[in-house]
Amino acid sequence: MAEIIQKDGTWTFDGDALRLTPGRDKGVGLLRRTLGELVVPLRALAGISLEQGKRTGRLRLRLRDGADPLLHATGGRLTEPHDPYQLIVDADRYGVAEYFTEEVRTALLLDQVPADPVTAYLLPGPSVPLSVSAGDGTVGFDGERVRLEWNWKTEDAKAAAGARTLALTDLTGVEWQPAAGLENGHLRFLVRHSPTKAPAKYDPHAVELWGFRKDPLMALVAAAVQARLPHPAAPADERPRELGAAPVQKAPAPAEDGHDALLRRLRELGELHRSGVLTDEEFTLAKQAILKRM
Repeated sequence: MAEIIQKDGTWTFDGDALRLTPGRDKGVGLLRRTLGELVVPLRALAGISLEQGKRTGRLRLRLRDGADPLLHATGGRLTEPHDPYQLIVDADRYGVAEYFTEEVRTALLLDQVPADPVTAYLLPGPSVPLSVSAGDGTVGFDGERVRLEWNWKTEDAKAAAGARTLALTDLTGVEWQPAAGLENGHLRFLVRHSPTKAPAKYDPHAVELWGFRKDPLMALVAAAVQARLPHPAAPADERPRELGAAPVQKAPAPAEDGHDALLRRLRELGELHRSGVLTDEEFTLAKQAILKRM
């Protein structure tokens, strides 16, 4: 097991998954603290990197496209204090960070985890029920319904329409956009057969965000909803079918004997080493890890 403990948080790797626990330092963003501990399966990773500076550096995880509903819902717009896939590392812990990085990279190599996009979420998204108040309203989500309620800052015409309850089955998507500069952000729910181009200030299916402290928490609502909608890259036969339709049956994939799989990986590592893809050191580390499993 590999572990690195910093004020910013603790990352632990057991060979199958990474456990990301936010720290209690004042620099840790509200979204990370609210999200809490995050377990990322190895197969959801596309890579890991260590960026070193004079005083501090950063460990960064790169997830496969489509693996995490939070990343999908936020579209890479999470700012640094709120990004759960970054860890600030003190300069005197670079050696530990390098070891951690190599352990994860070796496991990705041994398990032959591809870096290509996925067609199903590999992380569950935030737990529900969930309720967040920010901007001009409050959004609650219980896993089946979204409830929007307005406050005294809501534009009059929008507030006059009253609270809204949207069934998950009526939603085709969700958008989260943080405030940037003079541009306000929003959390918008895309409702089937009810398209709109109205600004969030007037849209009864959107909460307008002004860049205040709790705005990032609306990203958790977006991720929780996104996790329960059909994956945008899922094949048509894997999307939810109409009520009463027969489910698509798939033949189970044949299981491969663990010992034979390890032998096959040894041969593949040898080929990668001979072709120059792996250095001598990388090949030795990877081979030793396989031999330990055998």
